[in-house]
Amino acid sequence: MERFTISLDEDLAHAFDQLIARRGYSNRSEAVRDLLRRQLENDRLDQDEAEYCIANLSYVYNHHQRTLAERLVQIQHDHHDLAVSTLHAHLDHENCLECAILRGPTAAVRDFAHAMMAESGVRHGQLNLISLDVDEHEHVHGHRHGAGGHHPHRHVHLRPKS
Repeated sequence: MERFTISLDEDLAHAFDQLIARRGYSNRSEAVRDLLRRQLENDRLDQDEAEYCIANLSYVYNHHQRTLAERLVQIQHDHHDLAVSTLHAHLDHENCLECAILRGPTAAVRDFAHAMMAESGVRHGQLNLISLDVDEHEHVHGHRHGAGGHHPHRHVHLRPKS
């Protein structure tokens, strides 16, 4: 762990301590780490340095709007390689909230999310991207595969950056 010292004027330090208390941080260091991670992630995404990502796309729509629900489902089926899972919640008699977990190349995930949010009748669309490092290796885990014992296999590990 690397340490550094920063100086804050009294008003900024007081406002920061209030933010820390509201958000439930146990100390300033953890709050600063989260702020830095968030800013580094935003910068990485702004600079198109995040080749691969996981994302949450959330949006509200009126399920009574003609063919909208079917169109949204069709877009997801057309991009089954990106759409991992969808949570659907009924807000009232007409409106639904959906949260779609997406995974894949960042540019493709963004394009997919923009297409979903651009559908007529979709409101309050929001995309939250988290860039990932993709680590693909062949290795053995601590579990057994059949009677033959441990066998190496290839799969992908997705690790959030920073």
